[in-house]
Amino acid sequence: MSKWQSERSIHEMLKDTPPLRESSDSITSGTEAKFPTSRSMPFPPAYAPPDVSQNGAAGTSTLLRSGSTKLESLKNWGVSTYKCTKQLLYEKLGKSSRTVDTELEVKIEALRETQRRYNGVLRLTTALAAQMTAASHTQRALADAFADLAQKSPELQNQFLYNADTQRSLTRNGDILLAALHFFNNSLNTLTNKTIEDTLLTIRQYEAARVEYDAYRSELEASGGNPPELLLASIERHRRHYERLRDDSAVKLQLLHENRVKVMNKQLLLFHNAVSAYFSGNNVALEAAVRHFSVPAPPHATSHATPHATSLNTPHATSLATPHATSLATPHATSHATPHATPHATSHATPHAPPLATPPS
Repeated sequence: MSKWQSERSIHEMLKDTPPLRESSDSITSGTEAKFPTSRSMPFPPAYAPPDVSQNGAAGTSTLLRSGSTKLESLKNWGVSTYKCTKQLLYEKLGKSSRTVDTELEVKIEALRETQRRYNGVLRLTTALAAQMTAASHTQRALADAFADLAQKSPELQNQFLYNADTQRSLTRNGDILLAALHFFNNSLNTLTNKTIEDTLLTIRQYEAARVEYDAYRSELEASGGNPPELLLASIERHRRHYERLRDDSAVKLQLLHENRVKVMNKQLLLFHNAVSAYFSGNNVALEAAVRHFSVPAPPHATSHATPHATSLNTPHATSLATPHATSLATPHATSHATPHATPHATSHATPHAPPLATPPS
């Protein structure tokens, strides 16, 4: 190619090139632009400017009113809290008087003292139930140990079996007593921590209303003889609120007293009958007590008394603790009841301590 031809081809190429101002919107590769530049892109919907129309103005007005209401509520709460705190402080310092209903205050203090005492009883009966549970587990383990030794000691099999049956009978009685104790504890807990607490909640609301009423009343006394109308309206509103809660508290205290007497009369009778029957060894009276008060007994506490332990249901079961009672339960004790009994053997049988369980034949 000659020099002239090469220069001509260069000029022709320059003619085909678009002007600089026309190539500002094109891709540098020489192809047409497929995407518009930032100047021609539409505005994203998410960033659209707020609509300053009638609906937008109404929404803004509603938002402003809501904020103003919350601010006013917060302001009223702050003023009321300040006045009540000031009233309580002045009452403790003796600089302000308080409205007192003497009869109601005595009942409220008696109720709080009753709740404290009932909580003390509940702690003690819960500890008693825990101790009886531990004793029942020990007796059950002891019965299993006696039964196991009966299989491994043929020469003492009857004695071990007798003691195993005795421990099982005591375990069954203990399970019934535990059912009665749990029933008593649940009822006492409901009365103390739910029924009484519900009444005390109303009393706390009554006491708060009393402080508010006295705070506005003290402000009225401090204002002199020209109180504003707004203050008089606030005093009247708080007075009505205070009197309504005072009447509610008095009614709840009366209803609680009647319910408390009824519930505790039943529960104390159950506790007395169950504990007395258990420690006297009267299984029949123990089962009758839990049936009379509809106490759900545990499934394994049914009265399947074995022939060796039937006499444990007699009132003389406490004589098991006598030093010579064990000799009456041995298989050889029957020989002492014959006419050939030796004087030493017969001296162990006291008239008031009959054998509580007959030995196996």
